[in-house]
Amino acid sequence: MSKFGDRARVALLLASVAASPFAQATPAFAQDGATEEELVVTARRTEESLQEVPASVSAFTSEQLERIGATDATGLQGAVPNLNIVQGRGSSNATNIYIRGVGQPDALQTFDPAVGFYVDGVYYSRIRGTQMDLFDIERVEVLRGPQGTLYGKNTIGGAYSIVTRRPGQDPHGLFQVTVGDYGQLESRIAGSGPITNNFAVGGALFGATRDGYVTNPVTGEEYNDRHAWGGRVQAAWDVTPSFSLDFAVDYAAEDNALTMGQAVSTLVSFAGATPIGIVPTPAPEFNFTAQATPGLPNSSTMDHSGASIRASWDVGNNWTIKSTTAYRALNYDDYVDIDATQYEFGDVFVGVRQDQTSQEFQAIYEGPRLTLVSGVFYLRENITSHQEAYGDDLVFGYFGQTSFLRTIDDDLETTSTAVYANASYALTDRLNLGLGVRYTDEEKHYIRSTSTFWSTPAFNTTVAMNRTDSWDDFSPMVSLDYQLTDNVLLYGRVASGFKSGGFNGRANNPGEDAPYDPETVTSYEIGMKSDWLDGDLVANVAIFYNDYRDFQARVSGTTSDVPPVLSLTVLNAGQLEISGAELELVYRPTDALRLDAQIGYLDASYGEFNDVRFTSFGGSRAFQDPAFSPEWTARFGAAYEWDLANMGSLTLAGSARFRSEMALAVDNTAVNSNVPIGNLYQDDYWLYDASLTWNVNDVFSIALQGRNLSDEVYKTDGQEFSSVGGIRTVYYGAPQTTSLVFTARY
Repeated sequence: MSKFGDRARVALLLASVAASPFAQATPAFAQDGATEEELVVTARRTEESLQEVPASVSAFTSEQLERIGATDATGLQGAVPNLNIVQGRGSSNATNIYIRGVGQPDALQTFDPAVGFYVDGVYYSRIRGTQMDLFDIERVEVLRGPQGTLYGKNTIGGAYSIVTRRPGQDPHGLFQVTVGDYGQLESRIAGSGPITNNFAVGGALFGATRDGYVTNPVTGEEYNDRHAWGGRVQAAWDVTPSFSLDFAVDYAAEDNALTMGQAVSTLVSFAGATPIGIVPTPAPEFNFTAQATPGLPNSSTMDHSGASIRASWDVGNNWTIKSTTAYRALNYDDYVDIDATQYEFGDVFVGVRQDQTSQEFQAIYEGPRLTLVSGVFYLRENITSHQEAYGDDLVFGYFGQTSFLRTIDDDLETTSTAVYANASYALTDRLNLGLGVRYTDEEKHYIRSTSTFWSTPAFNTTVAMNRTDSWDDFSPMVSLDYQLTDNVLLYGRVASGFKSGGFNGRANNPGEDAPYDPETVTSYEIGMKSDWLDGDLVANVAIFYNDYRDFQARVSGTTSDVPPVLSLTVLNAGQLEISGAELELVYRPTDALRLDAQIGYLDASYGEFNDVRFTSFGGSRAFQDPAFSPEWTARFGAAYEWDLANMGSLTLAGSARFRSEMALAVDNTAVNSNVPIGNLYQDDYWLYDASLTWNVNDVFSIALQGRNLSDEVYKTDGQEFSSVGGIRTVYYGAPQTTSLVFTARY
């Protein structure tokens, strides 16, 4: 049974107690930039108040991100209802993003994401390279539910959108240094200002280093560290009062050690020899130690760069024409010890070179009663990859001591085009009708060559693939919103979306190389946006039901553990049904005190999950739990600020984050079994964070921050590769950490 109810009451009590001892202090609560009711967002590709958007959107200004300690994209974990955003499995540069129980945890280059990731309207095709630093940005918007009409393919779960700070005529500067546990040292500097009265430039640089918090007990090597740096340069040119150009160039790089997890199953060679590395059930509590295979390079590198030009032209008569042209390149070389042991079972090297070019044109009309956003979109992406899989211990026993190497070379080319229109029409002064539609056409060409090299030549094989396929999709949307009072908006929305079809980049057998079809969704949502008590209380509610068809499941598993049979397949498995509710609250009982809560509820189940290997269950595995779909997610926060007169202000803030039990992999039972694999689940847990900040007139501040104060050991991700030697591995969140942040502004 979930401990949510009891712990929630404790968290709220602690938040109140933390603020109460100084209740008589002079209040001077610094507003987080714009308040929720004033915050302007572009969730519907035009500027409007957050509280006027008839959809589920969470938005955070740079000040709000700083308050909750969000320094990179994963920092919003817990701050958005029904959002799961963590570092991807086995990789320091990938992000596992799930919204409302839908996402794509596998970072392999042939698998498309289910949550769209955008920076200044530019789509990032891969989940690699998305653990972006959030320094000196304007805001982050998280759109929950399918966004197929305005954002296009691969947004069936939602969208994560970062908006950077546009250089302007007011000079702006920021310098920040962070020191903390595990040798953490981070520095950031940013500035912008005018060159002429219509041309401004800006830039930001960051560097971050941290020792690993996982250690090899034999060699002393460290894993799960961070060494990253990067920056961006921007220019804003208001050519005329009606025409503007924005230029941006960015670069980021990482040079990290391996990301190690914990083996939670017994490894078995193909020959069915004596099991290796026997693991009990349940697995012992992780003590942040792990042994990688001796000789496997302790390395994971990435560089990610891009450039964009955005143009906006007010042509008159309420029409604006916009253009966004962008180019991005992503390169990474990862070594991954999938089995997370000293044995050579699942050791791989993945080297990828990716680039993409995108172009979008928009025609926007904003009239007295009608708002129309229409556009065309084009994307061309090229990915080349070289992979090596090492498995001497995996094949040991067939012919005595054996060496094994499998290489995979592939090339994927994607061309995607779309046209769309989204309109909102005021039927009355309070009632608005929204209609939208998007048509997408996509083609993929995939070339793959797989070669297997054994020390026994008779088993050396090469499997080749050369396939082209195309898909199209029609994504409509209809909404109705009613301004019940000046402070209460009611809305209903029916929307659709799709996730691209593709090819199985993990195919090992000829029968596994068939293309899989797109995944589609129809979403039904009703909600309320409201503020009360003269704006001191903001309450937003959403209730939804999402019906996913032909959902894509990358499955492993084998009907024989001894010996296992190498099989990694992508299925269009059937129907996934997810319903739920979300509540976001912000309450300011005084100018000095701020309370907030974000609560999400999910009820996720498979209507169909067809898998012929489950013969004992009629070829169905619909009884399994959908991955990364906890029944409850919640965060409770409080902040209190004291005026120190000429010495500035002091702010104490704290939060408690809850996540109920969830499965960490799609394959969470053995093949042809309905018994959950307990080691691939994470039980209910709470995380507690706090900070104390001294702010001197918004010019200088020092903040003491603590995260995971109870030193909770908790899993964030998992993977099931039991068909490869019985591999099952889980990954963990960071232990307790403290840091000191020095910030100067002008």
